[in-house]
Amino acid sequence: MSDEANPFESLQEQIDDAAAYLDVDDDVIHRLKYPERVLETNLSVDMDDGSIERFQAFRSEFNGDRGPYKGGIRYHPGVSRDEVKALSGWMVYKCAVVDIPYGGGKGGIVVDPADYSAAELERLTRSFAEELRPFIGEDTDIPAPDVNTGQREMNWIKDTYETLENTTEPGVVTGKSIEAGGSAGRVEATGRSTMLTAREAFDYLGKEIEGASVAVQGYGNAGWIATKLIDELGADIVAVSDSSGAIHDPDGLDPVAVKEFKRETGSVSGYEGVEERSNEDLLTMDVDLLVPAALENAIDGDLAADVQADVIVEAANGPLTPDADDVLTEKDVHVFPDILANAGGVTVSYFEWVQNRQRFYWSEERVNEELEVIITDAFDNLTDAYEAFDVPNFRTAAYVVAIQRVVDAFMDNGNWP
Repeated sequence: MSDEANPFESLQEQIDDAAAYLDVDDDVIHRLKYPERVLETNLSVDMDDGSIERFQAFRSEFNGDRGPYKGGIRYHPGVSRDEVKALSGWMVYKCAVVDIPYGGGKGGIVVDPADYSAAELERLTRSFAEELRPFIGEDTDIPAPDVNTGQREMNWIKDTYETLENTTEPGVVTGKSIEAGGSAGRVEATGRSTMLTAREAFDYLGKEIEGASVAVQGYGNAGWIATKLIDELGADIVAVSDSSGAIHDPDGLDPVAVKEFKRETGSVSGYEGVEERSNEDLLTMDVDLLVPAALENAIDGDLAADVQADVIVEAANGPLTPDADDVLTEKDVHVFPDILANAGGVTVSYFEWVQNRQRFYWSEERVNEELEVIITDAFDNLTDAYEAFDVPNFRTAAYVVAIQRVVDAFMDNGNWP
C-alpha cells in the first residue's frame, strides 16, 4: 500500500484526465482544481487528568457552485491539510455525479480517538464545533460523519451550534441519531450504494453477481454493510480485513458472524476456522469483485500490477492512486469509482437535510427506494458517458459527467465580481 501519493495531487490529475474530453476553457478547469478556502485551527482541550492538549484541525470548503458545502469530519492521526482538500474536492464531484444540490467540504482532526475518553472526545468535538460555528449552517456548510466519527459526534456538533446560536437548526449537520433529527437508512447508506453499484456493474458487464467471489478491505461501517448486502445478493464473501489484518475462507464467510466477532474482540483477526492473511494479500487475491473500503492510497501502481480482481468497486475515498488506475486500465480491470459507489452516504445526508428543513420524516423503505433510483440513474449516466466519450475507464467517465455539471452551474451563475 502507498502512503506517498499526495491525495490532493491525485484529485487534480483525475480532473485533468476528464477535462481533456470536455470543451471547457483551461482557466475554468483550473478554478475547479483548488478549494475556495481552508480553515486551519489549533484546539486546546482539557484532559481528564487536568492537563491541556493541543489538536490540529482543518475544514476545507472546495466549491459551492451547485449548493452548500457538504462533507464529513474525520478523526484520524493521518489527517492533513492536503487530505481534507482532496476529500472536499472529491465531494464536489461526488455530489455532481449523483446530481444532488451540494458543493464539497471536508474536515478532520489529527487525533486517534482510541487514545481518549468519551468525555475528552466530547470536549474536543465541541471545541471544533465552536471554531466551525461562523462557517457552518444549513445553507452554507453542512458537516457529516466520516472515519472514526458518527451519530454521537454529529449530535454534539448540532447541540453546540444550536446552543451558541440560540436556535433550533437540525439541518446544520447530517448523520445524526434518529432522536436528534437523523434519517432512517443513513447508517447503511454508503454500504448500500456500494452494493447497488456492484450489482449494476455486474449486470452492465454481463456477469453474474450470484456466486461471485468477493474480497473486502476494511470492515468499518461502510465495508461491513456493503459486505452484508452483497452477500444477500448471493455472492460469496471469501475475505475481509481491518487494520489488524485479513481473514480468508474460500468456502465463504458469514459477514454478520464476523461483524459480531469484531464487535466483541476489536478486530477480525483471530476468527476461527479461517486463514490469516495480510491486507496486501487480500488486495491481490484472485476474486471476481474487490471492494476497497478503508482509506485512500490503498493500491498504488506497484501493487496494482499484482491485482487479480476482475471488478473493483470503491467504497473508500481515493483508494487507488492515479498510477494504479493506469495499470488497472491496461489490465482491463473494471474500476467503478468512489464518487459513485460511496455516494449513498451524502445522498441520504441530502434526504436527512430535506427532512430537517421540512420537519417531515420518511420511512426507511422510502429512503432506500429513493437512494436506489438516484444511484441507478447515476450509474446509467456514467455508462452513457463511458460509451459516448470513448474514455479509457469508468472513473474518467464519472468525472466527465460531474465536471460538466459543475461547469454548467458556474457558467450559468457567472463569475463575480
